[in-house]
Amino acid sequence: MKATEAPTAIGPQAYVGWRATALGAITEAIEHRLLLDMIGAGPGVRFLDAGCGDGALVRAIAARGAEATGVDPDPAMLGSARSRAETAGIRATFLYGSVQRLPFPDATFDVVASVTVLCFVADAPRAIREMARVLRPDGQLVLGELGRWSFWAALRRVRGWLGSRTWKAARFRTSGELRALAEQAGLSVMLVRGAVYYPPAGLAARVMAPFDSWLGRLSTIGAAFIAVRAVKR
Repeated sequence: MKATEAPTAIGPQAYVGWRATALGAITEAIEHRLLLDMIGAGPGVRFLDAGCGDGALVRAIAARGAEATGVDPDPAMLGSARSRAETAGIRATFLYGSVQRLPFPDATFDVVASVTVLCFVADAPRAIREMARVLRPDGQLVLGELGRWSFWAALRRVRGWLGSRTWKAARFRTSGELRALAEQAGLSVMLVRGAVYYPPAGLAARVMAPFDSWLGRLSTIGAAFIAVRAVKR
């Protein structure tokens, strides 16, 4: 859940606390496994995480030998990302910037990923166009977003109604809406998968996690997380 235009109530310590719970650890592992399968980047690949947060995905891709870069507008997140990469002995680049105005020339990257970013961006079509702009021809874009029809989305809506700064502004999308955004930017959608089909409870996560990948191949309805892979033709 990354900030995109300005720091939100979600900071680096919130990530640490989330991962320290069984629910958080299981859920993030499921999401990252799906994203890494979709991205598939290896040595020599130029990779960008647009809205990188504390850099977990950047570190994972860099560990595979890719030339990995993360961009985020939150200085606290960038500081955490750099510190964690240094501690892990991983070489990666982290830059300040907005996903709606990426600080790179056209056709810079082989793969661009953006995870739980569009749900907090005021102009999602512009953000997608920017990601497409910095992709080389035949490069791929991988989006990971919060699904609209899930237990998680319902709970987050309630929190927004009750005054949560973060969730009041969030917008959850269906797989069809994500597909349309990518296609409007001139990209060809190749694959759509769902993940996290259990309610936000640690016991439910433990019980359902082994079946999550199978469910993700059947439908995105009920998925708290939706991933889309598209190609720039």
